[in-house]
This record gives sequence, C-alpha cells and structure tokens, in this order.
Amino acid sequence: MYQSIIRPILFCFDPEKIHHFVFAGIKLMNRIPGVANLIKLNYRVTHPTLHRTVFGIDFPNPVGLAAGFDKDAKLFNELSHFGFGFIEVGTLTPVAQPGNPKPRMFRLPQDAGLINRMGFNNEGVAAAAIRLRKRNANIIIGGNIGKNKITENENAIQDYEKCFEALFDVVDYFVVNVSSPNTPNLRALQEKEPLKALLNHLQQINQLKTNPKPIALKIAPDLSKEQLDDVVEIMLETKLAGLIATNTTIDRSGLKTDSALLEKIGAGGLSGKPLRNRATEVIRYLHEQSNGQFPIIAVGGIHSAEDALEKLDAGASLIQLYTGFIYEGPGLIKKINQAILKKSK
Repeated sequence: MYQSIIRPILFCFDPEKIHHFVFAGIKLMNRIPGVANLIKLNYRVTHPTLHRTVFGIDFPNPVGLAAGFDKDAKLFNELSHFGFGFIEVGTLTPVAQPGNPKPRMFRLPQDAGLINRMGFNNEGVAAAAIRLRKRNANIIIGGNIGKNKITENENAIQDYEKCFEALFDVVDYFVVNVSSPNTPNLRALQEKEPLKALLNHLQQINQLKTNPKPIALKIAPDLSKEQLDDVVEIMLETKLAGLIATNTTIDRSGLKTDSALLEKIGAGGLSGKPLRNRATEVIRYLHEQSNGQFPIIAVGGIHSAEDALEKLDAGASLIQLYTGFIYEGPGLIKKINQAILKKSK
C-alpha cells in the first residue's frame, strides 16, 4: 500500500515540505486513542533473538533510524511505535541555525536516492534536550552532534563539548558528526590530527562523568584506504565505543539520473541505493582492518532485508535507515527484523 498508493502521492510534493507534513500527520495520528497500539501491532517484531548488546547497551532489535530524520527530537516517541530498536536525533548544534537556502533536498527516483544540502538546520541543542526529557523510558536514543556553521574549525571542539554536556543526561550514546558535506570545511575535521584532538577531548570529559556514555564516530564514504586506516588507528587510540559508516557521499558516478538535472541540483550529499555498495565496502574494510575490535553501525543504501543482511554479514553490529525508510515505508523495519529472525533459525 505504501509503495503503490502513499509514496506516489507524497512524491508529488516538495521533499522538505512533505517531510514536515508527514511529521504533523504521524503526531496527530498518535493522539487518537488506540492508534499507537495499532501501529505497534502492525510493525513491531519482538523476539529475544533480535536483542543486541552493543557498547554496553541492550538494543531490542538492530534496526535503527539514522540521524537527519528527527533532527530536533520532536517525533522520537511516535517513531518508536514503528518498530525501531533505537532512534538517533540530530545533527544538533550549540546554537539554532536555519541551515542552507532552500530548496535543499531533492529526490532521484530513477536511482532511489536523495541529495540533500540541509546544512545542520536545527533549533539548537538546548531545545532538543528539553524534549528528550519527556521520552518514553524504553526508547534508546542516540545524540548526533556537530558544530555551528559560523564556528571556525579551530574552535570546533568547544561546540562539540557544549552539545555533549547539554545532551549527556538525556541520550544513551553520542555520535560525533564530522562527515557531513553540507557544512563548510567540516570534513577537514576528519583529518588525523584534528580528529584525534576532538575525540580525545570528548573522551576526557566523558571519563570525568560518574557513568560515561558511549561515543561513536560517523565517517564519510569518500575516504581513501589510507584515511580509513587512520580512522582505525584513531578509534583504537581514543578508545571510542563504535563507528557509524557511512554518511552521505559527494560522488555522482554511475547514476541513472540525467546529468543535466544533477548539475541543476548542484552540491549536496547523496544517500539511498547508489550508496549501498560503497558503504558495504567501507564497513567490510574497517571490520577486517580492526579485527572487529569495535562495533560498526551500518547506514547507507539499505532498501531491503537483503541489503540489511549484507551489511551485517560485512561486519556491522547494528544498522540504520533513512532514505530506505522514505522510499520503502515503515514496513521495511518489520521485513528486516523478520529476515534476521529467519536467518538465525
């Protein structure tokens, strides 16, 4: 029903506008008595075999929602009814910012992809923290943090620290986002020395807490093998809890979409099916190079249960959906969990 009726209607409208419309619709639906339970009955798959213990957290199932969908932590309670094992909010910055000029999100239906250059648009970390204090106790929440656009890279550490402190009591784990292509010079923080300085600083603050929180790093798919080797070295040196692979790509090779349209769309990060193979390659390489010494959360091009199993077979401990959730609908979560159960028998 979603792919044959609902998606064609939704895809008639501007992607960002329909995103906010769907948000409002889901929130309204869940206010109707009994609807939340109906959604849970239809989409949730519950079984002990699906549980995963990753960086000390018991996830009810390995299928999560990636950052970017619920940037401002406004819908995490309602989204959890669709069967996600965890939800990642953000990317959040210390101060609210509007992001890049619109239009800034574009569908590529021929490729089952999205291009976005949102630019960390959010209402600020303090506003999100207030909402997260109202979360249901059984929802695992990750906090994806970044820097403000106006913050120079030499001062980025302070931005990440502010976000870390603001969210510490209201999230279960953190994700350090230095891999979005839509904030000027952000990806330069992935270079070895700046990255080590940032992660060591956050770890030092974290270890001063009574109960330190797991910190993960989110990387781009466009890194070379030498850079991925550096990532492995940094992960082990800084003793980070885990890695998220991968963010969106700036690569446009192999797309079916007309090159003139791509040129008209312009810059931005590409997600969806075109990212599937590269994301899997990165996951497999990192898992092998590190001898599985840290868990990997896979994201990128997961549009089917087979795609999810491929990521898990490559070495991922958990997976996250974003573009696949938009293209395939909430039924994808159920299909993936059912496929994992079937494979485990």
